[in-house]
Amino acid sequence: MPLGQRSELWKLEEDPGPAQGLAARAWSQPDQGSSSLDEGVSSTWEEPEVTQPSLQVKLHVKVAALVGFLLLKYRNKQPTCQAEMLEIVSKDYQDDFPVILGQASECMRLVFGVDVKEVDPSDHSYVLVNVLGLTCDGMLSGKHGMPKTSLLVLLLGVILVEDDCAPEGEVWDVLGVMGVYAGKEHIIYGEPRELLTKVWVQEGYLEYRQVPGSDPARYEFLWGPRAHAETSKSQVLEYLLQVRRGQLASSLALSEGAMSDEEEGA
Repeated sequence: MPLGQRSELWKLEEDPGPAQGLAARAWSQPDQGSSSLDEGVSSTWEEPEVTQPSLQVKLHVKVAALVGFLLLKYRNKQPTCQAEMLEIVSKDYQDDFPVILGQASECMRLVFGVDVKEVDPSDHSYVLVNVLGLTCDGMLSGKHGMPKTSLLVLLLGVILVEDDCAPEGEVWDVLGVMGVYAGKEHIIYGEPRELLTKVWVQEGYLEYRQVPGSDPARYEFLWGPRAHAETSKSQVLEYLLQVRRGQLASSLALSEGAMSDEEEGA
């Protein structure tokens, strides 16, 4: 990849500026939710100059509730429709529904790697599928697990910006910026080392091999044959750009709220 393109797309490990700060809060487990955003980062969750705080809070709660509902639908491999979602959101918010659905869909895509796709405009029906056409099991942790496809796509992006072959140390450095550490349980991804070095290797999305001639042994990651078959470099890079542009801090806060509600209702 040209050096200029790499520097533009992957400032998470090279530039401690807005992109890194945003990603760190988004992919880790923040103590203060989505209370702050870096200046100059575009967002679709901007508060208007004249606003009613109570309304903003209510909309935020409705978005989180809808995210929890969509996660349940994804887990059960079920479609949904606008009428069903309005039952969750409340028909009193019908005028606000397009905004609520838009924010919930952004959260599903950026944090969980799941697209909310409309399949029939006549009755506003939707299906939930993995981003980029990936066919992997996004859950990997049983019925109570969270979708992990976004982490896989992110890792494929790390490999791309490392000239198609990422040293294991570089991978963990990048994921560490986002609060994902080997041996440490993550709220969404669980313990990531097994995902990276075993599960996704067995599924064919990653190749994990010893660096030839290394002593002591060092390891590196490459795209596996299934990744090459199901997606493309341009699709992965476009996803990374969307992650950088999106308001991930708010999205993660919404997802955590949705998971908390789900646990309380269990």
